[in-house]
Amino acid sequence: MNNYLFWAGSLTSIVSFMHVGIVIGGPDWYRFFGAGEGMAQQAEMGMSEPILVTLFISFILAVWALYAFSGAGLIPKLPLMKPVLIAICIVFFLRGLLGVPMVIMMDHPYLNELQAKMTFMVISSIICLGFGYLYLKGIYKMKHDS
Repeated sequence: MNNYLFWAGSLTSIVSFMHVGIVIGGPDWYRFFGAGEGMAQQAEMGMSEPILVTLFISFILAVWALYAFSGAGLIPKLPLMKPVLIAICIVFFLRGLLGVPMVIMMDHPYLNELQAKMTFMVISSIICLGFGYLYLKGIYKMKHDS
């Protein structure tokens, strides 16, 4: 078993379930987890957009976890496994490396709002870098195990 991809899949699954929890938790959870005041207000008004966006993110993360579990050897091999795992790794590294600089340098209402939540941005960026590292090490291990 590829332990790096096992942990990448397990942690990605947790984050996927956390997004479902945000939908259940409502507006305060949207605020706490950095979704922005606009999303929180839409959730307060009972609009469907925050729910759909958050559940879509949860779905994507769940698919990524399945690919990690596939690469770990826990479930059957999924199509395009290596390229997809590489893409997932790149996305996590990009978010980890560019999240804070984007908030600081770009002028956008949502990013401007996140400037007041730099602790959240730094912690979530470190988490993304950690996830990217697990995917990278897992991909490397796959390459050298085959």
